[in-house]
Amino acid sequence: MTTYDVVLRGGRVIDPASGLDGVRDVALTGDKIAAVATAGLNARTEIDVHGLVVAPGFIDLHSHGQAIGEGRLQALDGVTTALELEAGAAPVAAAYARAAAEGRPVNYGYAASWSLLRRHVVGGLPLPDETAGPLDVLASDAWRTPASPVQRAELLGQVERELAAGALGIGILLGYAPATDPAELVEVARLAAEVGVPTFTHARPLVEQDPGVIVDGAEELTRVAAETGAHMHYCHINSTSTRHLARVQALVERVRAEGARVTSEAYPYGSGMSAIGSDYFHPDRLHVLGATGTPRDVIYARTGETVASADRLRELRATDPSGLAFITMFDEDREPGRVAGICALPDTVVASDAVPFVVEDGHVYDPVRWPPPAFVRTHPRSAGTFARTLRVAVRETGMLTLPEAIAKCTVQPARVLERAAPALRRKARIQPGCDADIVVLDADRVTDTATYQHSTSPSTGFHHVFVNGEAVVRDGRLHEHVLPGRPIRGHR
Repeated sequence: MTTYDVVLRGGRVIDPASGLDGVRDVALTGDKIAAVATAGLNARTEIDVHGLVVAPGFIDLHSHGQAIGEGRLQALDGVTTALELEAGAAPVAAAYARAAAEGRPVNYGYAASWSLLRRHVVGGLPLPDETAGPLDVLASDAWRTPASPVQRAELLGQVERELAAGALGIGILLGYAPATDPAELVEVARLAAEVGVPTFTHARPLVEQDPGVIVDGAEELTRVAAETGAHMHYCHINSTSTRHLARVQALVERVRAEGARVTSEAYPYGSGMSAIGSDYFHPDRLHVLGATGTPRDVIYARTGETVASADRLRELRATDPSGLAFITMFDEDREPGRVAGICALPDTVVASDAVPFVVEDGHVYDPVRWPPPAFVRTHPRSAGTFARTLRVAVRETGMLTLPEAIAKCTVQPARVLERAAPALRRKARIQPGCDADIVVLDADRVTDTATYQHSTSPSTGFHHVFVNGEAVVRDGRLHEHVLPGRPIRGHR
């Protein structure tokens, strides 16, 4: 009789890819799931998971928080793969090499960064070094200027080279450069279609938000997908659509029905977060995303300060343009049903838009230190997106069944990338031969604890989290020195 390394004994196994929802034993050997059976599996280590749910590890397609500390926080939220696809990285080879050298608690991967490459080609600036954050480019004007035909051709060539180097797709921060010629997006999408990778697009503003926008962001994204045949992934459809989400969702569903490949993602929070020097935080542009359109929608993360005036906002933009800030889109406490509705959007995956840690002025943070000290801040979505989805959409409102919610966190995001990255076909599944990326959770108690005041407070209710067969979380406790994350690369 075979003796496996580990058997998870007697849990409710939910595997959305196969439709399995029943009590099973799950055996692991090395980095793979070796067997799934009703009984008769022997192992060197047995873990009793009766009364708990055994599910595939969650896949986050939109995580800017790529360092060790941010990855630990996501592991405690059930995430086993966290990918930087909207902003991307450049050069991707350097990003993969850095992550491999430092180690990561969860699997990682990167898209080619249209914005960073555009900053290099159009702005004439060097590519960022390893000290730069993934969102630092947002505060720069160098990459927003119009591109000549020669520059566009060079930009496309550099994007293609990044894809050949293993990038998972093309990250397009179009909403931060809304004056970009629409023809440029068409060219980038055509390249994506030819190579067979998705684009991960932060769309331009909607015409309701900005009547002077060159083209409505939702109309553009869906039209380009239909015109080019590209797979266009609509990043955080909730935060870019704000109160016009119903109109945008209806448009996306219509073009899907007509054959265009448009996928989408959302996170269940009422505030966004980005660089305070970006276009969205200009005092004259706050109405695009902000609930009131005034500076008091903005909280400067480094100090926790609510911005009191337009003059103070201009000062912060000038002195710390890359500094992260919150912008309130709606009041979560007053509109709890809206949060649940975001979780339950049809054919929309869960993705956190996790952001890097922000260190309060006057302090130095060692990125290996755990837990993060009080002077470290982030957006609560960085810590609690997946637990909040399970709590709000399943347990509190019943808008989703537990298998439906788990599908939005696992196999549905995996399918967004499976063509470009075949390694994802071995993830998001509780099946023999698949990667041993597994979460074990208490469906009755799993919850987010992070708030805007205590943003690094980890989720609870995840008893065990395995990444490539190694326990990053065991009995609810993080194993700080375990760094089993592996690269997810594009395959051409």
